[in-house]
Amino acid sequence: MKMNYTLIAVLASTLLATSCANRKVTRINPVTEQQDISGAWNAIDSKMVSDEMISQILMDKWVTNHTTSKSKNPVVIVGMVTNKSHEHIEAEMFIKDLERAFLRSDKVRLVQSGKKREELRAEKADQQTNASQSTMKKFGLENGADYILQGSINSIVDGYKKEKTVTYQINLELTNIETNEVVWIGDKKIAKYIKN
Repeated sequence: MKMNYTLIAVLASTLLATSCANRKVTRINPVTEQQDISGAWNAIDSKMVSDEMISQILMDKWVTNHTTSKSKNPVVIVGMVTNKSHEHIEAEMFIKDLERAFLRSDKVRLVQSGKKREELRAEKADQQTNASQSTMKKFGLENGADYILQGSINSIVDGYKKEKTVTYQINLELTNIETNEVVWIGDKKIAKYIKN
């Protein structure tokens, strides 16, 4: 009986070692090499959509209207982008892609939102008692946002047997914070055909 357990343990470890030995990992450039293994939303989709939507938003008349009337670039905060799709999508990655595209444009100024803003305010509060007067950062000097960008990621799945299409629709809205006026609405669709 003891010999059977030993034989089973040896066979199991051999099988495990053999299966691990066949695995190959290759580093790829996530910006230039498009790897779409599962057909699910991925980093390439996120970057492509954010770049295209920021290009759309910055070409719209609201930028010129704001710059003309206020004589300065608008200040934007990127708010919530809600995932309403059928799969788990980390919206934080998409939000960062949007923010990066805004900053690269040099047409808008960007302020922090959410937890990062709270962390900055906590640091400022800590400095009030723990930093020297000459280096302490004061409250009440933040740039207030003129506009907030919010949106959602949606999906529709249509499939039969071993084939399916997945369509993602990303909707974004830019709202004037002072007046609640929606100044821009955009959307982008990505459709994927997947055959197993």
